Amino acid sequence: MTMARSIPDFSFALLASLASALVLSVQAQQIPGFISIDCGASNEYPDNDIKAIYSTDEEFIDSGKNMQVSTENIYDYKLQYGRNLRSFPDGKRNCYTLRPDRGNSITYLIRATFWYGNYDMRNKTPSFDLYIDVNYWATVNTSAFYYEEILYLSKADYIQVCLVNTGNGVPFISALELRTLEDDFYGVGSGLLRLLWRYDIGRSLNSSIRHPDDVYDRIWAPINYDAFLTLNTTSAIDLFDDNDAYKFKIPGEVLQTAQTAKNASFSMDIWWDTSSSATKWVVYFHFVEIGRLTNGLQSELTISTNDNQFVKTVTLEYLKPVVVVSTPMSGSKITFSFASTDKSGNPPILNAVEIYAVSDLPNVPTAQDDVKAIDAIKDTYQIKRESWQGDPCVPRNDTWDGLSCSYGNPPRIISLILSSGNLTGEIISSLSHLSTMEYLDLSNNQLTGAIPETLAELQDLRYLNLSGNNLSGSVPEALKKKVMDNTLNMSLTGNVNLCQADNCPRKKKQKNILVPVVTSVSSFFVVLFGALAIVWLIKRKRIPESSERTLRLKNRPFKYGELSRITGNFGRVIGEGGFGKVYLGTLDNGTEVAVKILSKSSKQGYKEFQAEAQLLMIVHHGKLVSLFGYCDDFKHVALIYEYMANGNLRQHLSGKVKMNPTEDHLKVLTWSKRLQIAVDAAQGLDYLHNGCKPPIIHRDLKTANILLNENFRAKIADFGLSRAFATENDSYVSTCPAGTFGYLAPEFQSCGNLNKKSDVYSFGIILFELITGQPAIMTSQDGNANMHILQWLIPIVESGDIQRIMDPRLQGKFDINLAWKVVEIAMSCTRSTAIQRPDINDVLADLKESLVNKSSGSLEMSYLNLQFDSAPVAR
Repeated sequence: MTMARSIPDFSFALLASLASALVLSVQAQQIPGFISIDCGASNEYPDNDIKAIYSTDEEFIDSGKNMQVSTENIYDYKLQYGRNLRSFPDGKRNCYTLRPDRGNSITYLIRATFWYGNYDMRNKTPSFDLYIDVNYWATVNTSAFYYEEILYLSKADYIQVCLVNTGNGVPFISALELRTLEDDFYGVGSGLLRLLWRYDIGRSLNSSIRHPDDVYDRIWAPINYDAFLTLNTTSAIDLFDDNDAYKFKIPGEVLQTAQTAKNASFSMDIWWDTSSSATKWVVYFHFVEIGRLTNGLQSELTISTNDNQFVKTVTLEYLKPVVVVSTPMSGSKITFSFASTDKSGNPPILNAVEIYAVSDLPNVPTAQDDVKAIDAIKDTYQIKRESWQGDPCVPRNDTWDGLSCSYGNPPRIISLILSSGNLTGEIISSLSHLSTMEYLDLSNNQLTGAIPETLAELQDLRYLNLSGNNLSGSVPEALKKKVMDNTLNMSLTGNVNLCQADNCPRKKKQKNILVPVVTSVSSFFVVLFGALAIVWLIKRKRIPESSERTLRLKNRPFKYGELSRITGNFGRVIGEGGFGKVYLGTLDNGTEVAVKILSKSSKQGYKEFQAEAQLLMIVHHGKLVSLFGYCDDFKHVALIYEYMANGNLRQHLSGKVKMNPTEDHLKVLTWSKRLQIAVDAAQGLDYLHNGCKPPIIHRDLKTANILLNENFRAKIADFGLSRAFATENDSYVSTCPAGTFGYLAPEFQSCGNLNKKSDVYSFGIILFELITGQPAIMTSQDGNANMHILQWLIPIVESGDIQRIMDPRLQGKFDINLAWKVVEIAMSCTRSTAIQRPDINDVLADLKESLVNKSSGSLEMSYLNLQFDSAPVAR
């Protein structure tokens, strides 16, 4: 069953000439509580038939193209708003923003009209999704002139109607209308009601009734069932009594017609087949007895369903409306019967009916304070990005580019990256209204003026990058204190008029004092924040004591003695790699950290230490391990970064992790947790490849370099081998081989060109490890032979037997269809030719879809315990 409603010919007059248009402009008027938009229209015009003015959509959306239906079809329908449309060939999500006068907590009727009309001359109807705010509304996939309509109780002062490209053609829309209801008499509550049909029963004319006859502009389509008799009256319906039925304000013209059974001993049945037995339906029956009653008799009927989900007896008085609302119904076929009771002198009657599907609203929108703040930022800096439409955080697959969010109730913005965004002007106060912000990167813009003191009010802010701007004045003391307290990592390089010293002179002397300070810092780290490039030609040199104070505004320097103290004289080793041993430490404020000490015998030397330190100082993302500080005092070199309580992913996949040493069983990551880890790692890699300008290649991506925090959320670590492109437009880095055997892409086997697709190959190997539990290089049971994981699994996958490669420790607790999906993603990542591999951004989108659509609705713990012992029809 389809939810589409084709619009019949409403017999609306055409605007034939300028003279008639002038007449219409006098008769039509702006109606309070109405928003009427002719999408794609070039000018505003009045519609005399419904006494309303249709505006253009320019003030409601800033994307899309105005189009006109083909000349062959333009006069097929007489509705003027059907002649043009707005199409959206660019961007995945394009949203109209409606701001009704009544604001929030009000019920609105919202109607979106579509007519393809072969406007693009392709004669191929597109299919796309329609969203109301952050929740799915409908799928549009018909060439008919039709509309989708809902009743919706808004929770915010604005309502967004979004068209989402699903890859099946270009979305478009012909008209968008909003009508304000005086009260929630439909009982919408916390969900929404999606219209299936609204019928004026017994009406013989082939035209619908709407405004001004219906004050809410509901469209009442005529219908006559052959199985029933038709009744009508010219008597006025009593529309002014004070009861629930009168709140609906059904037009008298609708209630003056009806259909009835042939006599009182016959029942009336209407029924329809549903597309899903899980869908809930609610029906609104409108009754008026329009036949006069015999003395001493009354009109009484019983409404019931075939399975008795709903039974109701109704008494009708002459010309007085009654509304009966069913309870929510479900099933593959819905049937309603109307039968007269023994007391009734008239057969059953039905004047009008409305049938709605009840839709839940599972997605919670972003916190309104965050939305207002980010909208102000967007408007102030004139940010034009395809993804910056609709809700900033929800749905998760459509999060705005440059944003990261936490997904509590409600979601909050925790990261904002506007690096190299051509921002001009001062840093606006709205940024400090993003109260849960953890990461803020405004680097490489043309921002001027002082750094606002209000940024220090962001209690969760851990990283602030303002480098590469034209800021002036002095650094606010509150921000300096956060840096000194080791709660904030701040980058300010490249702001030549900004004083970073403790005692800043007046503005006129500021430039002379800044020169030696900036030069002193540059002698240690030559970092071009202006392009977010990493320059790898750094001399091995200790930071001069005179520059340590300035460097504290970036990352805190540690003395070796302090490292010994916070690690308990290096008492607990929590890891070991090519760099050296990693020790657990605790800062004075109680924060646990990991202290990585460069070993004298390390295969990775001082150059790699500098590379990782520089990268972590300027590149900040929630899915990359964060740097707290460093130590470089000649003999001792160390990095101090955030502690990840659950170690690395390879440990967990190898089956060597026991959460409690006294337990007699191992812990195995669940399937859904593995999907989440894959998404987390892909987000981190996507930031390096596509969020940094120029892009950064990790070069040593592997499960041992994916660390897990206390909640088993993943972050990428170990950047000692990372390299940046020379410019943003470069496609490869010329370098010698680096990385770990088993994860190296085929093009990585010899000196030469290295590109982002090499990291994608390594990520594909990681996906296969998550799927199988096997390492990249598999060793035979006797230990005498090695085999690459692809050599083992590709023949099995090609045979179609995916069960054989799934990690047996999952004990079959995974969705087979989603497993195939992840296998297909991993196969695409590990293609032998780099150009055939997808961008990590596409991989991330596919993985997010798999994570959102995972079939298990139950809550899972992070681990499995692995034991070692085992349209209605009438009749």
